[in-house]
Amino acid sequence: MVGMGSRGALSQSRRTSLSVLVPAYNEQYLIASSLRRLEVLGESNLLDQIQVIVVDDCSRDQTPDAIAAFREGLSPDFGNGKFQWLFLRHDHNQGKGGAVRTAIDHAQCELSVIHDADLEYHPRDLLQMIPLFFGEDADAVFGSRFLAGGFKRALFFRHSIANHVLTFLCDLACDLNLTDMETCYKMVRTELLRSIPLVSRDFRIEPELTIKLAKRGARIFEVPISYSGRTYQEGKKIGWKDGIKALGAVIKFAVTENICKHDQFASELVPRLSRSNRLNTWLADSIRPYVGEEVLELGAGVGHVTTHLIPRKSYWAADANPLFVRELEKLQATRPYLRPACIHPSEPSTFPLNERFDTIICRNVLEHVHDDTLVLQSVAGMLRPGGRAILVVPQGPRMLGSLDNALAVFRRYDRARIEELALKSRLRLKVIEPFNRAGSPGWWLNSRILGRQRFGLFQMKLFDIFVPLARRLDGLLPFPPMTLVAVLEKPAVPDELGASHPAEQPRKEPNATTVAL
Repeated sequence: MVGMGSRGALSQSRRTSLSVLVPAYNEQYLIASSLRRLEVLGESNLLDQIQVIVVDDCSRDQTPDAIAAFREGLSPDFGNGKFQWLFLRHDHNQGKGGAVRTAIDHAQCELSVIHDADLEYHPRDLLQMIPLFFGEDADAVFGSRFLAGGFKRALFFRHSIANHVLTFLCDLACDLNLTDMETCYKMVRTELLRSIPLVSRDFRIEPELTIKLAKRGARIFEVPISYSGRTYQEGKKIGWKDGIKALGAVIKFAVTENICKHDQFASELVPRLSRSNRLNTWLADSIRPYVGEEVLELGAGVGHVTTHLIPRKSYWAADANPLFVRELEKLQATRPYLRPACIHPSEPSTFPLNERFDTIICRNVLEHVHDDTLVLQSVAGMLRPGGRAILVVPQGPRMLGSLDNALAVFRRYDRARIEELALKSRLRLKVIEPFNRAGSPGWWLNSRILGRQRFGLFQMKLFDIFVPLARRLDGLLPFPPMTLVAVLEKPAVPDELGASHPAEQPRKEPNATTVAL
């Protein structure tokens, strides 16, 4: 079975679920009314489940009592029975950002939206945001108080100017054309939202979330919403100091690359890999001569190499990380031959076992699985007779170090290990090419000497600048290669290569360098 990501399921079902994140601080007079307003969401036939997560951020007034009274008065048929409620309280004040982060950790629905515990925004406007996740394949939808279509209370000219300035600077930082960055109503796919490392404690979460969504390549839309702002006498909390902090946040997050949380898929490496376009081009050029027309690429990531190898008659771009698959799906609109898929190499049941390919690319896959033999045998089973498996693996067991540990790399490879894998998988080893000798000194320094857990963004940028020179000099450098590119072929006749037959010595092919390692 092949998973195509939650986006495909969302567009097919035409129904979804929504987690409403409600940070609350000192709103004893308004919070009950604000929560009751959410009942309008139950009228939508696009929502089959609504989860409301209320986080009392250690309020100093009677907000806890107001929440308790509201909770006791809830009836099972509130909002047509679609609602599920979760009430949480912080032991100490953590700010709006802290309350939102707590709520995100408990969100279980496909979409999430922030809803303040006052009466400045009306949840009926959320109903016009949901369809964009169906029809426009949105990743996030912002409710804008400045687009024509809604109403707004005339208040605080200086606040309006400050908002426009901050939005302009935010747009400049992330190359967007938003009209209202500071809006509370930001509806985001929950899976994407949970993968973003938010650090702000206060209202700085607004520019932080906006900029990090933009840097993740999210498809962001805006819709007009109504706004009934409060005066300070009515309880408005944001002030000029928050504007100064927001300005600093725009500058701070404009330069940050901390846009993905660490997970088992090493998602945090995405921004660094995106800075290595020349290196990815070099790798694609190295494997292109062996790539056929019906291809399965395992470990495609977000497509940094994929885009250099297409178009093809049929190209499956697969990764185990559903967030990466979602990025691959964005490439599909103008590439009908591209088929993104969520495949776990260590779980053969997720492979498209009924499909056959003339080329299967395993790029930075085998080193991450416990049983690389089992994975390669599954790959061999999906190859047509005469088809090729292209392995891109890290070279040199002696280079194994802290960076490998941080990236969950279990092993590095040499010629002997690849020959052994080929024999056990009934494949013939055709070619081994060394790749990227120039990167070895930096890797050795960072991983074996300095013991670092990640490579610096500056180092990646600097190395990528010198890739054209490194390509020309790579065969002359006295360093071991960072990577091995191995081409294994499935015999055209099933019994051509018996289990006891030694692997054929690699033959030199056009544009290939055969090397003993």
